[in-house]
Amino acid sequence: MKMGRSFLLHFLSVLTFTTFFLVSQTGPATGLPLATNSRWIVNEISGKRVKLACVNWVSHLEVVLAEGLNKQPIDAIVGRISSMGFNCVRLTWPVYLATNNSLASLTVRQSFQRFGLAEAIAGIEANNPSIIDIPLIKAYQAVVAGLGKGKVMVILDNHVSNPSWCCHNTDGNGFFGDKYFDPEQWIEGLTRMATLFKGHRNVVGMSLRNELRGPRQNEDDWYKYMQRGAEAVHSANPNVLVIISGLHFDTHLSYLRNRAFRLTFSGKLVFEVHWYSFIDGKAWESENANKVCGWVGDNMKTQSGFLVKKGFPLFLSEFGVDERGTNENDNRYLNCALAVAAELDLDWALWTLAGSYYFREGVVGLDEVYAVLNKDFNGLRNATVLHKITSLRHSFQGPGLSTSRSHKVIFHPATGDCVVRKSQSGPLALGPCSSSDAWHYSHYENTLTIRGTPFCLRAQEVGKPAQLSKDCTAVDSKWKPISDSNLQLSTTTGKNDTVCLDVDSSANEVVVNACYCVSEDSWCDPSRQWFKLVYSTRKPKAGSFSKMMITPTNDGLAD
Repeated sequence: MKMGRSFLLHFLSVLTFTTFFLVSQTGPATGLPLATNSRWIVNEISGKRVKLACVNWVSHLEVVLAEGLNKQPIDAIVGRISSMGFNCVRLTWPVYLATNNSLASLTVRQSFQRFGLAEAIAGIEANNPSIIDIPLIKAYQAVVAGLGKGKVMVILDNHVSNPSWCCHNTDGNGFFGDKYFDPEQWIEGLTRMATLFKGHRNVVGMSLRNELRGPRQNEDDWYKYMQRGAEAVHSANPNVLVIISGLHFDTHLSYLRNRAFRLTFSGKLVFEVHWYSFIDGKAWESENANKVCGWVGDNMKTQSGFLVKKGFPLFLSEFGVDERGTNENDNRYLNCALAVAAELDLDWALWTLAGSYYFREGVVGLDEVYAVLNKDFNGLRNATVLHKITSLRHSFQGPGLSTSRSHKVIFHPATGDCVVRKSQSGPLALGPCSSSDAWHYSHYENTLTIRGTPFCLRAQEVGKPAQLSKDCTAVDSKWKPISDSNLQLSTTTGKNDTVCLDVDSSANEVVVNACYCVSEDSWCDPSRQWFKLVYSTRKPKAGSFSKMMITPTNDGLAD
């Protein structure tokens, strides 16, 4: 609906309030403003790469409040976000929050009373009393301000128009012209939110619309309205990144190969993509994982990953798994997705932060098994999953790194770590990718050597640790990626055994074992033997092997 004069005055009063509130903060937010340099997101001032390592925080459901504020104080949740290794939040919002005065002016208490959520009200009064009786739009601002106080960057994500769970093809929120998706109202909402957060240093980007979908979707309208929306946001707030989603639930951007996305401005455009296991049904657990990773990974690169080669930043703004660890479809998918994310060195945002919901699809207190936090927001669901994901904070390439001759790192997606040396001549183990040596892979000789040393990777025998050797002509120093995934590195031992690089999980050592699950078996999981040779231009850190194994990295955080 169109916004009347009374709401405009209300909105301007909110803007004045928020500007004063944020200017009064003593701790500046990090990394702003951001811009783009070819395919990289960078600090606009220093020109150095800033790798977004984000988590999604839901704030677009019927009550229109960031989830979990009945469980923990804002500062406590923000502190957990930072301590878990995330440097930004993709914070969702509905169009009606910016364009419907009746909704935006409701207090948090009134909003929750509409759904009989007395217990949640009591929790918010106990944990965040300062927001219980302020309008929803100011409560949203308070969350953004809390993230800024904690030096966490924010991407404002327009998730839906009508506050509700997302997403279905026929929910009325899917595409321009749907029941709740008036294009003019949407542009008005984008403009108002861009204006409201102009000058807020931790608000680094605006995602124009989540998961466009449904029977109305078409490329002509996508170009027409997404270009208009981008221009509207940039005109209102030229500091923020403008983030563009694709069709078919944000899995499809291939039409950009042959038809340009034309804007009057430059240096702020980012595209986003989503990737979940269920997009491919039950293929991950019902078919051979190497085969599925091969064709699904290639499909992702064909539909959206190609954009990095065309010089555009690509933001994997939603991906995630059932963090209980019991969903085999999710478990196998994640290891492949992390290999692709490392290969393309993508910016990313995990779905999701909120361990439970106030009110979702008619259910009070629904548990969210895809959440990194538990239902009480006071602990992790799965520390192993968190580590393998946040390990990708490490930037492999990009402006401002300590560049050197290009090389490879050997990434192990099942753990999120890379192959590192414990001492000059080995043994090899898994550790932070920031501690990796500069490996070189010769396609001509099929050798993996460490640049600046005489050492190459060799297989000793089945079940034994992989070796560093100066004899790089032996048959067991010839390595080739095998299987459809190209993630199993194989060689032949002196005893004529075909082996693959593997990990001894008990000792964390890199070993060689018989290759398994290569092409036929669907019941087994080959991910322990999955290693990705990732291109890097970062100068290796030399001379501190064991120490670097235990030193956490802050790579990828904003300057």
